[in-house]
Amino acid sequence: MMSPGRLPPDGADAVGRAERLVQLFCPNVASFGTITPADADELPAVDRNLLDHRSHMTVTMERHHACRLDVRVVAEQNAAEGSGARYAREILLVRPDGQVVQYGIVRINLAAVDAATAAAIRSAAAPLGRILIEAGLLCDVHRVSLLRIEPGPHLGRIVAMPGPLSGRVAEILVGGQPAIELLEVVVPV
Repeated sequence: MMSPGRLPPDGADAVGRAERLVQLFCPNVASFGTITPADADELPAVDRNLLDHRSHMTVTMERHHACRLDVRVVAEQNAAEGSGARYAREILLVRPDGQVVQYGIVRINLAAVDAATAAAIRSAAAPLGRILIEAGLLCDVHRVSLLRIEPGPHLGRIVAMPGPLSGRVAEILVGGQPAIELLEVVVPV
């Protein structure tokens, strides 16, 4: 059964959006893993609660783990500064004890945020959600679609966790304009 206020999964479009993000860091999607659309009731209850919402994952994960999480950048791509500048990174969210709790890929149009926020994002000193919230930006998480991911060699090497894993693909509007694309995958503890 679908959660109140949640849009139905968009199947092939969700997988396509996720694969386009994956290709930023793993051109061979099969090496990353197999991505399939999922309904909320197909996910384990914990994963469903962590993913099936329109809030920042940073807030949700920190509440669930009862601690502040740190970001660890696995890889990044920096586009030229200026209008339409794009920044992408492949990340892990980790607890203070070093335990990985989330894998993600984010692509950001840095022209959608002020210079100080763009600098904070590039510095990777804090998770993206915390940076956006602390900057006081009006952000709307939308186009949330749930996924199941069977890790291939690329993802398996990074998260060291057998699958299947649960994830979501989403977009964040900043000031009412599409600015951020996300692939977020829960890593069970």
